[in-house]
Amino acid sequence: MAESQNREYKESWRDEYLKWVCGFANARGGKIYIGVRDDGEVVGISDSKKLLEDIPNKIKDTMGIIADVNLLSKDGKDYIEIKVNSSSYPVSYKGEYHYRSGSTKQQLRGATLTEFLVEKTGYRWDAVPVDNIGVDDLDSESFEIFRREAIRTGRMTRKDLNISNEELLDHLDLLVDGKLKRAAVMLFYKKPGRIISGCYVKIGKFGKGSDLQYQDTVEGSLFRIADQVIDLIYTKYLKAAITYEHDVRVETYPFPREGVREVIYNALGHNNYAASVPIQIRIEDDAMYISNNCILPRGWTVETLMGTHKSIPFNPSIANAFYRAGYNEAWGRGIQKVLESCKELGSSAPEYTVLGDDLTVKFTALANAAIPNGHNDQKNVQKDGRKENETEQRILDMIASQKDISMSVMADQMGISYKTVQRAINHLKETGRIRRNGGKRFGYWEIIEKQ
Repeated sequence: MAESQNREYKESWRDEYLKWVCGFANARGGKIYIGVRDDGEVVGISDSKKLLEDIPNKIKDTMGIIADVNLLSKDGKDYIEIKVNSSSYPVSYKGEYHYRSGSTKQQLRGATLTEFLVEKTGYRWDAVPVDNIGVDDLDSESFEIFRREAIRTGRMTRKDLNISNEELLDHLDLLVDGKLKRAAVMLFYKKPGRIISGCYVKIGKFGKGSDLQYQDTVEGSLFRIADQVIDLIYTKYLKAAITYEHDVRVETYPFPREGVREVIYNALGHNNYAASVPIQIRIEDDAMYISNNCILPRGWTVETLMGTHKSIPFNPSIANAFYRAGYNEAWGRGIQKVLESCKELGSSAPEYTVLGDDLTVKFTALANAAIPNGHNDQKNVQKDGRKENETEQRILDMIASQKDISMSVMADQMGISYKTVQRAINHLKETGRIRRNGGKRFGYWEIIEKQ
């Protein structure tokens, strides 16, 4: 018999044929015969006993389903039958969803994948439960970042957050039937790339054309990435222009930090992770490009995105957690905030381009580095020849009033990330401005007066 909707022939076994198993499970089920030519003639296999043991284990380990694997024989030649039942639940192979259509296998992507998942389960992609990862496997630092940011932005109170991690996940609606939603893994698991490839951010500094000068990959949970990526861009990839206002030195960055932050957080929250394509940030001297795989709501265009619109998150569960952390808005005001940040800096409005499922935001560098009023977070101040930026001076003031203050409290009070405080503290210690006496729990800071 010829190949059909529910029958596939393979002369020998390759692990990539697990994708065919996935395709049958997501469609109407079917059978795969190993050791059979496309025309249906049995050619046999030599390693039938080993495959009879290996194939069921690989199917179970990679997809979490059970398939009947049978050893058959014809004219003295062994061949294998893999019988796959139709699954009532979406089945993925290494984060990819395959589907049997006619006599071909297709990988589901974009809007097609979204429709398939909703049809199968009623869940959005980020709400699908995950096996083999529990609350105890999640990253404690990611929870610390969330709690810190939720308190700092006033989206949640300390009382709200004084609960166990499991209770917090339940409060954020990140559990379903006792299992973690995929969103919980993306947000709080230290290595989500183990189950979803492409869950990271690539940053590259380019010269002319294809001249890649240096690059970084930011990996980890979405909260770890969000906590690190902005500081990395503004400390390693960008140089500030220097101007003076009377005796104050002002350092102005070429791109609005608040606007860049908003676009990157939107990319992290709304990215179509099922496409397995990382978020990419290309930085040139005169432009910054932030790209992610994004499926706009049906009927939306770039004009809709740039105008007043309601919030329709692609990943509702991720978006809700990001909102609670203060990383995005719930009223579709993100574009407005980006435009306002560009206007405040004095730069032109960003350009939004949609090509297929790719959304790219282009920021054009500020032509004139001077900030008219000198009142935003893109500047560092130097007075009387001191090489201390504004953050370091505020830290010194805090230590002067409370010697045992922790870096977490400093970050909360200044409204900046823990990593930024840590970097400033390290610089103050390296330059001999402060020292730490005693341990982490009972120690205190000491300001070293210059001679």
